[in-house]
Amino acid sequence: MTSGAARLTAAAAVAIGLLAGVAAAVGVVARGDGSSVLVTSARGEVYEMATTGIYANNALAVVAEGVGWDIFTLMAAVPAVLVGAWLTVRGSARGALFTAGMLGYFAYMYLEYSVTWAFGPLFPLFATITAFSVIGLIAVSVLISDQRHHFSDRFPRRSWAVLSVGMASLLTLLWAQRIVTGLQAGAPTLNGETTMTVQALDLGLVVPVLIVIAVAAWRRLPIGMVAGAAFGVTFVAMSFAIAAMMVSASIVTGVAQLPPIIMFSVAAASGLLVVARMYASATPVPAAGNPTERTPTPGAELAVHRVAS
Repeated sequence: MTSGAARLTAAAAVAIGLLAGVAAAVGVVARGDGSSVLVTSARGEVYEMATTGIYANNALAVVAEGVGWDIFTLMAAVPAVLVGAWLTVRGSARGALFTAGMLGYFAYMYLEYSVTWAFGPLFPLFATITAFSVIGLIAVSVLISDQRHHFSDRFPRRSWAVLSVGMASLLTLLWAQRIVTGLQAGAPTLNGETTMTVQALDLGLVVPVLIVIAVAAWRRLPIGMVAGAAFGVTFVAMSFAIAAMMVSASIVTGVAQLPPIIMFSVAAASGLLVVARMYASATPVPAAGNPTERTPTPGAELAVHRVAS
């Protein structure tokens, strides 16, 4: 294991956790009093815009969602990435994969925050967290490439493929419908934005990643199983965060959004079970040149991989 990469990964993860904790806490406690005003966007859309709080000048509905996401980040994601950093610096291969997944969560979250929220005092912090997340992902990629990852034939490749392709298909159908409707409308529902930022990120980043990793894992490619074990953590965290976001929006707006809440809660719970099976299928790696370590059984259909750097 590359100790330098482990230390850099852990340091980046700790920095991200602390900075994200500050950003999320500010988003929760300084969210404003809910005051809003009706405005008309450059596209002719009339919507309620928040006038107070750290997220002022954004659509009121988006602020309501963001607070839920911030609460999940503060209460769950921040502690998780700090635990991942601790496991990584202690030399845990599973900890490195887990940390990679959490770094993926923060990279996506704060990239979206940076390009979606109206320009304000938290923008430099959002951009900084995004940068640290990218640095952390590069460091953890080097770290993982220097580790040997063994997964037994109990790796849930079919379950992960079904879950990934199902989510990718759902996002594609939902956003395709939203895009077509927006193109046909005189004033598309963009909540004050000039384009569909979230849809672009999901269709341009999330969907392709889900499909590629699903196919690679399905075919028992070692790199696919390694990527699945890491990205599966991102999948679970994002699904829980979106469910929390929808719950928050329902409370603030008074309009229950049960379908997406149920959908993403089920996805999160299913993903959690699949990821648990992924990590349970990981087997100890024999130390090089140590004959006392138990070696894998030849007939046990092991996926053994030393990721090429």
